[in-house]
Amino acid sequence: MAMKEDSQYLAYELQSRDASPARGSGSANDTVDMARMGKQQELRRNFRFFSIVGFVTILQATWESTLLASSFGLYNGGTAGVIWCTIAVWLCIMAMISCMAEMASMAPTAGGQYHWVSEFSPPSVEKPLSYVVGWCCCLGWVSGIPACGQLLTGLVQGMALLLNPEANVGALWQTTLLIFLFLILTFAFNIFLAKYLPLAEGVVLVVHTIGFFAFLLTLWVLSDHAPAKQVFTQFEDGGGWGSIGLSTLVGLSTPLWCFIGPDAGAHMSEELKDASLQLPRAMMWATLFNGIMGITMLITFCFCVSNVDEVLNSATGVPILDVVYKVTDSYAATCVLGTLLVILTFFSTVTVIAASSRQCWAFARDRGFPFSSWISQIQHGIPINALYVCFGVSAVLAAINFGSDVALNAIVSVSNAALIFSYIVSIGCVGLKRLRGEALLPRRFDLGRLGLPLNIVTMLFLLISFVFSFFPVAPSVGDPTWAADFNWAIVMFGAVIMLAMGYYLGGGKHKYVPPVRLVKND
Repeated sequence: MAMKEDSQYLAYELQSRDASPARGSGSANDTVDMARMGKQQELRRNFRFFSIVGFVTILQATWESTLLASSFGLYNGGTAGVIWCTIAVWLCIMAMISCMAEMASMAPTAGGQYHWVSEFSPPSVEKPLSYVVGWCCCLGWVSGIPACGQLLTGLVQGMALLLNPEANVGALWQTTLLIFLFLILTFAFNIFLAKYLPLAEGVVLVVHTIGFFAFLLTLWVLSDHAPAKQVFTQFEDGGGWGSIGLSTLVGLSTPLWCFIGPDAGAHMSEELKDASLQLPRAMMWATLFNGIMGITMLITFCFCVSNVDEVLNSATGVPILDVVYKVTDSYAATCVLGTLLVILTFFSTVTVIAASSRQCWAFARDRGFPFSSWISQIQHGIPINALYVCFGVSAVLAAINFGSDVALNAIVSVSNAALIFSYIVSIGCVGLKRLRGEALLPRRFDLGRLGLPLNIVTMLFLLISFVFSFFPVAPSVGDPTWAADFNWAIVMFGAVIMLAMGYYLGGGKHKYVPPVRLVKND
């Protein structure tokens, strides 16, 4: 009976999508790609190459993240550890993004990884595997939203403490309410000003570049610099792991956070003109320039760190604010540069929300969620209901901070882990097809003979990153207070996997329509 209902639904879905007229202003290639995938054009294609480069660049916000999220890497690895790890991660991310850009050229869809898994994985595991990856993609993106809100809140609180060290602004309830405020503002932008998003990305890309040079020149010209030997060779084992190598690997969270989310452009592909060509180019150029700027800024920042412990125990809780104030000796200059970081991080959060909503909308379009019919509705050219769902889940996750900031820190870790898992499975499927000598889809961005080596290198890097995403800041074996330092991301990740499979086995498998079943091969 279930199979009969499934077949009837699929037939209706194919008929309705074939009958629906295309919308937007896409190219002829966009029309061909959407028709092959059996997808209806429902979103406006108002992004172009420059604006999608801006979108990916601002979302990654690499040089900003090196300043705001450097503490974990400095604690586990020191200046040398965080610099060399970031360089290595960037090179591996370039390999990874090239693999994803090739998949995006073959199938430019908002579904991203779960769609690619459905098309490229072995038929025997295609449906459940793509389903789990779909849930992981949504988990990774949505859990990243309150993490961005936490960075914004920390910046504002840090500037308040800089101006008034006695200010009472650090209570959990105050932090959580500030996160709620930023969630409301960034979601409001995505709902009411969505048509201006491409323009905003282009403008903010210019501000992103100007801000980079503003910080860089300030730190270069005004700061006293630590010796180069100390910066590039001094490793730290702040967590007490007993091994410099292990401690440095635990500190991978800093460079991973600086580069995570390169698939963001793929989730906007149905809003980009000539996506199968422009999207891969944009993903590659954005990650290349972000990496150059981010590593340059990180090395500059580390030259300003003469004492790692002093930076980690900064009075404001935001090391870069203390460093800027120390070198400028000016509250006004520090607050101006801090406000610039707030603006850039605000728009980074806006782009994270946009990518998250498109990912959830695409998965609901293929009936991957409960209440998918409602979530997948489009109003005024945007997935408004998917935005509401993302806001609701983000608010619930942020509310955890009322009781414990340890739990919210785990949410940051689970965002990394969930996205990395989706990258592992999707790239692994393409690598397996290459190993088997099976033909891949036509694409306008082709890795050629480098395809398999890049797939293998990327998989090794991602497997290591996935494992260390679940490590705590410090070991706590035998410590009666272990729960306070434990990284609960592994528990949250496992719970979501179990929830996804429970819903799938409980009836979701009869509703979920894997993307490959809508693909037209003729």
